Amino acid sequence: MKINCIAIDDEPLALEIIKDYCSKVSFLNLTQIFVNAVESIEYLRTNKTDLIFLDIQMEELTGIQLLNAIKNKPYVIFTTAYDNYALQGFELDVVDYMLKPISFERFIKGVNKVCERMQMESNIPSPADTKKMTSAESPFFFVKTETRMERIENNDVLYVEGMSDYWRIVTKTRRIMTLMNAKKLEEVLHEPQFCRVHKSFFVALDKIESIERNRIKIGDKYIPVSETYHKTFFELIERKKLS
Repeated sequence: MKINCIAIDDEPLALEIIKDYCSKVSFLNLTQIFVNAVESIEYLRTNKTDLIFLDIQMEELTGIQLLNAIKNKPYVIFTTAYDNYALQGFELDVVDYMLKPISFERFIKGVNKVCERMQMESNIPSPADTKKMTSAESPFFFVKTETRMERIENNDVLYVEGMSDYWRIVTKTRRIMTLMNAKKLEEVLHEPQFCRVHKSFFVALDKIESIERNRIKIGDKYIPVSETYHKTFFELIERKKLS
């Protein structure tokens, strides 16, 4: 998934910061920047834009006036030095409200909100389908590394190994380190595709090559099955076993 975005701000330095931050996030595609909101109107009318990083206090046309003037509004994150427009932002249904100076960590938090909103709205069940959407139904997830947000396809994951405060996600082609608590991992790495087998390991069930006593082999890695997760894991395996 690529998110096409633009940035509108009458401060060139602020635009450079947004440009730099976007370059560090693999799924953000910054297509254009504007120092004048008026100049963005025609661009928005003729180019598919998913997200606007939008300043509020600008000459000629403010960010709020721009939103009131355009149809088919993209997702919007306000980037402003003023904290007295939060209520108007809420009324305009903006996704986030970031106060300058904006740190990269805060930027990532705002972008994550957009991703969650896009995924939720693209997967809204019809009235006839009231089944709750779960992360298992999503074919990918995102994790934060030191400098980027990385997209990971569920089918590429072999196993995930805990390493002190970090988790190492091992895929067919990459090894990705991320700082994330186990509860968050369990929200995306669960049955029927994944199973936790140890306090330090999650495995992709369809990548298991063999099981010997309480050890799982995936590639050249032997992964222990602890007593805590033994029953759940072997019940899953039993259901998949041919008589």
